Amino acid sequence: MTCQLEVKLLDPRFGDAWPMPEYATAASAGMDLRAALDADLALQPGDAALVPSGLAIHIADPGLCALVLPRSGLGHRHGIVLGNGTGLIDADYQGPLLISVWNRGREAFTIRPGDRIAQLVLAPIVRATLKVVDTFAASARGAGGFGHTGVR
Repeated sequence: MTCQLEVKLLDPRFGDAWPMPEYATAASAGMDLRAALDADLALQPGDAALVPSGLAIHIADPGLCALVLPRSGLGHRHGIVLGNGTGLIDADYQGPLLISVWNRGREAFTIRPGDRIAQLVLAPIVRATLKVVDTFAASARGAGGFGHTGVR
């Protein structure tokens, strides 16, 4: 499935110094987002920062949203994850795409201008209507949660 995503370039380095976001392989789910910084940003352990992506997007289709997700290598090797876990971009948002980054690692990490620091994934939306009930139909799981199936 493909769709057309409107994008505004807020940083002139796109298309010249930096390539446009793209899918790295034919089966990639996300497009890498870059840090549109003017200078290096040193994140000490525990620090968080709001980093501009240099882009604004408009999805327009209310049946879609965009998710800003961390890059697995940065999280595993360096402790650089998203400050809010996952960023959710609604279809009607048209402002700058900002990336909340957090250093949960034990060492300082420097983000340089143009570094790929997150990824953007488009996802379908299902809207629910609420139905108030007194009880639920029984299920095999019931109310079991938070580790009720054990570790092994």
